[in-house]
Amino acid sequence: MKIGFLIIDMQSVHLQDVEKKNIKRACEYINYVADMLRSKDQVVLHVQDIEGMTDSNKDEFNILPEIQIDEKDVFLTKESSNSFWKTDLEQLLNDQGVDFLVIAGNAAEHCVLFTYNGALERGFNTVILQNGILSRHPEAVVSTYRDRNIISHPAIKYMTGLL
Repeated sequence: MKIGFLIIDMQSVHLQDVEKKNIKRACEYINYVADMLRSKDQVVLHVQDIEGMTDSNKDEFNILPEIQIDEKDVFLTKESSNSFWKTDLEQLLNDQGVDFLVIAGNAAEHCVLFTYNGALERGFNTVILQNGILSRHPEAVVSTYRDRNIISHPAIKYMTGLL
């Protein structure tokens, strides 16, 4: 099984109104899972929302320094909530042989949820990383987990043979 780990919109510009302790916690989970998957040659993909980016504010659109990046990681930019909409994401995942997606990042009620739905519509087995999503509205995180497939990092460890 080839796993793709989508890390969505972990950018300063999109996290200004999110509690710092929540960002720190999500980054720890995201980094742990990304490292685990990299060690098994799985796909780690950073999605960056560049809607509204100009020359004068482009630094705000960088990925948070707390998110660890590896030279083998893949990057994709988007301008809408669904990371599949008007991007090459589906083709990129297919080219990599990905058939199972783990989604993490920001914002639970928008980009995470819309990308999750977009992945399901395209036939990917898709889950959301437990403790790996954010929102400026804490109740949106709880709501996003409800009635959706979620996965914990120990389950990913088991799936990749690291447990």
